Amino acid sequence: MLAFLAILTLLFVLAVILLDLASPVVALVAVPVITALLGGFGLQTSKFVIAGITSLAPIIAMFIFSIMYFGVMTDAGLLKPLVSYLLRSVGNRPSRIVLASAALALLVHLDGSGAVCFIVVIPTLLPLYDALHMDRRVLACVSSLAAGVNFLPWTGPSLRASAALHIPVMDIFRPLLPVQLIGLVFVFGVATWLGRREDRRVAALGAGTIEKSTPAPAPGIVEGGIKHNGSSARYALNAILTIVVLGTMIAGWVNPAVAFLLGTVIALVVNFPRSSDQRARIEAHARAAILMASTLIAAGAFTGIMTGSGMLKALAQATVSHLPPGAGAHLPVILGLVAMPLSLLFDPDSYYFGVMPVLAEVTRSAGGLPITIAQASLLGMMTTGFPISPLTPATFLVTGLSGVDLAAHQKFTGPFLFAASVVMCISAALLGILPL
Repeated sequence: MLAFLAILTLLFVLAVILLDLASPVVALVAVPVITALLGGFGLQTSKFVIAGITSLAPIIAMFIFSIMYFGVMTDAGLLKPLVSYLLRSVGNRPSRIVLASAALALLVHLDGSGAVCFIVVIPTLLPLYDALHMDRRVLACVSSLAAGVNFLPWTGPSLRASAALHIPVMDIFRPLLPVQLIGLVFVFGVATWLGRREDRRVAALGAGTIEKSTPAPAPGIVEGGIKHNGSSARYALNAILTIVVLGTMIAGWVNPAVAFLLGTVIALVVNFPRSSDQRARIEAHARAAILMASTLIAAGAFTGIMTGSGMLKALAQATVSHLPPGAGAHLPVILGLVAMPLSLLFDPDSYYFGVMPVLAEVTRSAGGLPITIAQASLLGMMTTGFPISPLTPATFLVTGLSGVDLAAHQKFTGPFLFAASVVMCISAALLGILPL
């Protein structure tokens, strides 16, 4: 019964979001609440919701104040010299800009945090995309690809796989290094193709004066309203503050929520000393922050209900019990091929700690090595799959920062992420890492 309700919930949530029948907030809250009530959980459902929201509270705070921080810094003109430098470096060729987007996302994601990657890359490059009339979906796509393929030993999925099977993380990752390199070649191949396509599309728009164009203001930018001192000393202070905020966060010295909270406070005081100006800047960015926070709270309610009710666990057990006879020997390759779509069905904890150990035991019973299940999982499950999964806050961060609708992001980026997963799986099989 619980497994059936889980499938029903996931299918309805995905259908409502993908078909744009309702907003993600409505889908993520209404559907699981209804199925939980149908499952007989009654008022206990509220406890599941609170537990899910509580678990995401630091992330929600980080997202709110990251939006505020980058909004205030944009108002203060921090990004203008950077955008100008990028324009001079890559020219007005969209193909070069898309490649630069992938490279920047790859470098920033070296800390292993998809959230940090998207927070840094998308607000930095979005004004450039808008200035050249480029498709925002391309920025969301290449950022997601670079972060998804970059499954390093210190990322969440790798650490979960290691802990669940009690296998050293480097034993899992080291054989996958050439596979990851092949995946990165695929990422830059896609970026090259998308960039050339943008070349043709932008040229067709007749943007012949693009060299003289200036970046279109992002939501919340001051447009003739607030005046502030644009001195070089203040700009240097803003740059140093940004480096400190991002540096301490990436190094793990300070919780991201605290880093952005303190950074926002300092940025407001430095750039807009008057209290009326500070209130105006907060109000200017409040809409985007509240929209993001409401979506994340809804995602917390969704995962809280699915986990607390036992629906996810029941679905995991039902999935394993329906494996066809003889599938154990070929399970790693099969898993590698479907690992990315599984990110739409399971949150990372329920999969890596609930489903994967059972799959590893099935493989062991068939004479295989459990480590191959961990390696197959890392080729897609919450790696290439996390940037479009409704079960991860990072998905809503990508869409919120880029201004791309969730359904549009999933439809545009999903096929590329799935293709990357398949390419890496086939490469792993041909290299003998996964048994055929």
